[in-house]
Amino acid sequence: MDEIINRVENSSLVQVSLDEFYPAGERVLFDIKDFLKEEIILVEKEFRAAVKVTDWSKFEGKYVGVTCSVDAIVPLWAFMLVASQLEPVAKKVVFGTKEELEKSIFNDVLSEIDFKQYQDKSVIVKGCGKYPIPEASFVDFTVKLQAYAKNIMFGEACSAVPLFKRK
Repeated sequence: MDEIINRVENSSLVQVSLDEFYPAGERVLFDIKDFLKEEIILVEKEFRAAVKVTDWSKFEGKYVGVTCSVDAIVPLWAFMLVASQLEPVAKKVVFGTKEELEKSIFNDVLSEIDFKQYQDKSVIVKGCGKYPIPEASFVDFTVKLQAYAKNIMFGEACSAVPLFKRK
């Protein structure tokens, strides 16, 4: 019998899954609505008192998005006050939803990747993974990768969609 040869493994193609770069850590939201009177009005004295007695240690080492999920007018300083309490304990603090938090996390991740490792290589960026990587991160990765890679494709080796080819 003839031996089955994996031509993809033996080729110069580099397969990259953004899952490889996914940082561990719990992602949570801090919702200011819980600190509002009747979930609609911010009363400064009550808000400051609630912030003061909050156990911030439960956010230790977590990625935290600070948001307000109800339609209320919340002054900017309120978000800033919460962020100032979270900063010493959380791994990262951002203003926004979980999706915006994830984008911010991945912006940090992409800024630390050494794209020189892909210099003059044919790269396939895998799309399906086990982590909720923002679509914007795939676009950002491609833009940064294009400065180095010879070719960029998307998908799997058996059905890759060509995206870029250096002339």
